Amino acid sequence: MAQGGTQLDSAKFCCSICLDLLQDPVTIPCGHSYCMSCIKACWDGEEQKKIYSCPQCRQTFTPRPVLVKSTMLAELLEEMKKTRLQAAPPDLCYAGPGDVACDVCTTRKRKALRFCQVCLASYCEHHLQPHYDAPPLKKHKLVEATVQPQENICSRHGEVMKIFCRTDQQCICYLCSMDGHNGHDTISAAAERTERQKELWVSRQKVHKKMLETHKNLMSLHQEVKSILFSADKAVEDSEKIFTELMHFIWRRKVDVKLHIRSQQKKEVSQGVALLKRLKQEIDELRRKDAELEQLSHTEDHIHFLQNYPLLSCLSESTDSPSNNIRPLRSFEDVPAVMSKARDKLQASLDEEWSEIMRVTKVDDLLTQPEPKTRDEFFQHSCPITLDPNTAHTRLSLSKQNRKATLREKKQSYPSHPDRFVEMWQVLSKESLTGRCYWEVEWRGEGVLIAVSYKDIGRTGTDDACGFGCNDKSWALDCYMKRYQFTHNNIVTPIQGQVSSRVGVYLDHRAGILSFYSVSETMTLLHRVQTTFTQPLYAGLWLPRFSFGNGASAVLCHSK
Repeated sequence: MAQGGTQLDSAKFCCSICLDLLQDPVTIPCGHSYCMSCIKACWDGEEQKKIYSCPQCRQTFTPRPVLVKSTMLAELLEEMKKTRLQAAPPDLCYAGPGDVACDVCTTRKRKALRFCQVCLASYCEHHLQPHYDAPPLKKHKLVEATVQPQENICSRHGEVMKIFCRTDQQCICYLCSMDGHNGHDTISAAAERTERQKELWVSRQKVHKKMLETHKNLMSLHQEVKSILFSADKAVEDSEKIFTELMHFIWRRKVDVKLHIRSQQKKEVSQGVALLKRLKQEIDELRRKDAELEQLSHTEDHIHFLQNYPLLSCLSESTDSPSNNIRPLRSFEDVPAVMSKARDKLQASLDEEWSEIMRVTKVDDLLTQPEPKTRDEFFQHSCPITLDPNTAHTRLSLSKQNRKATLREKKQSYPSHPDRFVEMWQVLSKESLTGRCYWEVEWRGEGVLIAVSYKDIGRTGTDDACGFGCNDKSWALDCYMKRYQFTHNNIVTPIQGQVSSRVGVYLDHRAGILSFYSVSETMTLLHRVQTTFTQPLYAGLWLPRFSFGNGASAVLCHSK
């Protein structure tokens, strides 16, 4: 019980900063006690803010409290140090593996509690007592006895290293400064520590500033994530509502078409039945007239024949007959064709909007990703691109898959469309390009122009309005038989490099990077653009007019 009480009392008199028994104890205004050196060092670090706090309860003080040694605590600690060795269990007093042993003990070594930087020795509780009692020894600097203080001893001279050599960036002792470091830039370790402490404080300020910025970004990102969750849920809810309304609209149109067909069917059938009845009546009337005429033809009375024939012949020639007013019955065979046309238009419209839906809902990486290095890495961002027939100039013939454009001397019979290029022999892709995309173009002939462009580029007018590379809406690589050149906003940049029949295009829309590569056995960077794209981009191709007859063509390739 006595031992347990002593241990409990010892714990109560420990400094919460160094976790050891109080040295020169002081009590601050909030009532907590610390070693004078510990609380001074702690408050020195808060000197810039001019607000000083208790490390335990965080109560703040302004101005900085004056520290005065607590005499009562100091006397209690002296008594405790005298009784601590006797109160501790015997087995806990002796040094074991990993402990620092007392340098004075001659028999079984006890645990060292303090290391004297003047005596260069470690002392147990018992042999440390003279440093507390003898006035000359009280001036010695005592630190916690660990393995580390031994490292502060110069291995060459056995002296404490109290000097720092700035030339060699190492700690040395006084004898070293006179020997191997003579003439070097030296300073006391304490002074160097002060300088480094200032640097440390600046570094901590930078770390704290970075922490605040990161925390601000964290809170902002957290808010954005919440907003995304809400926005996505709202988008799903609204989309379901819109699709439900769309399905209800289609259902109503289905019912309306069905009712209309049935109504017209009933009307046509009713009219047909009435007409059938009238035609039967007409046939019966004609039969009666035919019988009268036949009877008249057999009479032998000439006077009777001549008197009745005009009247009967006039009745037989009457034009007021239902058979003379019969029109073809309405046919419903065209209805499925019209409905199929409406279905195709609706499907095409939805497909056209689908790419836009995918664009606005596509999530880019929050962190900028490095640009691919190898062709395999580029193809990880391969995107299926097809050419839009509605934009193709009439001199360009597109393949069935809409991936190849071939220059033709004969104009193609494309329907009129507002997106079609009229003067420039160009074509745009059907798909918009956002995020990270890669595709390759294989060309043949005398040249090709490989481009990316905003959709609102001009379709008619001069080259400046609608030519790829001739305005601020498009970026183009001109590939000719013997040279390359890059064009944007009518500014031409010549490019050195071996001309290849296959060119790779890499786009990172979010990062504003557009790169062109010559592709053969290896990939060679031809030109890179770093800018800011404000709209979705579309892939473009242009074939020169002078290439008639040589099979000039360009193909969008999405794999090796």
